[in-house]
Amino acid sequence: MPDDADAPGPAGPGGVADLRPLARAREQKAWYWYDWANSAYVTTIATVLFAPYLITVAEQAACGFMGEAGNPCREDLSVLGLTVAPGSLPSYIITFSTILSAVLLPLLGAVADRTANKKGMLAGFAWVGAGFASLLFFCTDGNWQIGAIAVIGANLCLGASTVVNDAILPLIADEEERDRVSSRGWAWGYLGGGLLLAINLAVVQLLPFGIDTSLAVRLSMLSAAIWWAAFTFIPYLRLQNRAPTHVVPESGGIVQQSFGQLWATLKDLRNYPMALTFLLAYLFFNDGIQTVIVSSSTFGEKELGFETGTLITTILLVQFVAFFGALVFGRAADRFGAKRVILTGLVVWMLIVTLALVVPAGEALPFYALGVAIGIVLGGTQALARSYFSLLIPQGREGEFFSFYHAMDRGTSWFGTLTFGLVFQLTGSYRPAIFALIGFFVIGGLLLLRVDTARGIREAGNQRPSVI
Repeated sequence: MPDDADAPGPAGPGGVADLRPLARAREQKAWYWYDWANSAYVTTIATVLFAPYLITVAEQAACGFMGEAGNPCREDLSVLGLTVAPGSLPSYIITFSTILSAVLLPLLGAVADRTANKKGMLAGFAWVGAGFASLLFFCTDGNWQIGAIAVIGANLCLGASTVVNDAILPLIADEEERDRVSSRGWAWGYLGGGLLLAINLAVVQLLPFGIDTSLAVRLSMLSAAIWWAAFTFIPYLRLQNRAPTHVVPESGGIVQQSFGQLWATLKDLRNYPMALTFLLAYLFFNDGIQTVIVSSSTFGEKELGFETGTLITTILLVQFVAFFGALVFGRAADRFGAKRVILTGLVVWMLIVTLALVVPAGEALPFYALGVAIGIVLGGTQALARSYFSLLIPQGREGEFFSFYHAMDRGTSWFGTLTFGLVFQLTGSYRPAIFALIGFFVIGGLLLLRVDTARGIREAGNQRPSVI
């Protein structure tokens, strides 16, 4: 039987002691560790090393040598009969993995809602994803195809595991707690990802034991896969399972039932217009955020001419600033409401992509300053989007709604990465490619302004927090 983490405590002199807040607090601490675990993949691989390294491997395949400043590779690759510039390849790979996610994750969410063993699903997807990520160690000597398979598989599993992880949030935190709990989870993620990134920085910069840069990068990516798998054991062992509630009655096995529930939810979305409006807003502004994240290392290396060590230092700075940014945004949401704080963050994102047009090449200090600005708003906007959305969705269907949410989530945006890749292909410069993302923040912000928070909470049948 599933464990009952919400059982009341023993009777005392004043009646029955309610120990549910203590039980929730213990599970919340265990839940934070999954952000700690998967952030190693997001930072070391998806944000810093994968795109520049795959471009280098693809340039070897196309030209027989690694492109560099003053002597870039001008040849294209032939991929499934299409001509692709090596510099655009990572963007297209992420786009493809996101399209697959958009098809598969909603069904997964319906399965998760009907499954008591959510922590088993969480861990299973995490461990398979880490296995895919470990294949990047073997991506070398022009074999870019191994890297493509590794990242497509890892991104799919990352999306699947975070669907389940976020569906657990409403089960372990009530409406008053969610902004705080979600923000702390993101903050732990930035600490974990930043710690491993610091270790990898030392490896890449110092090149111990006589290893070369290529091997150092591949070892760093392998360490992120191992980190992801190892720390997933903590939530797997400490979270409690709960029987599913409020599921749509369907006949047949769990897969057939899940298809039926998914179809019922799709028809029922019109009854939750505020949740649907927020999803559309999130589609745009999160695509902008994710594209900035996954393209920042490419922009820094290929457009501004920085070495890998400088890029890792910048992302490391972003990680530790984002730790404080997530906590500050969580406190601000307690005072002003999550929606207002998210909108403020989007204005800062617009300024960031505008400054990318003029940030000077080869000068580290302005690049670091841009990283600080990203860190301040990065964790806060994402953490509050997660907790804000949880207020707008009905109980017992968290998996399905978060599966729609995560079809558009971190490292898997496809409108943004497709725009970035196409603009680069047309202009040959990463500056207009990254500035083009301002449209995503503008549209996302305008849609978010249309969300009536109080109405959305009523439609979902949730309790209204004291501040919205």
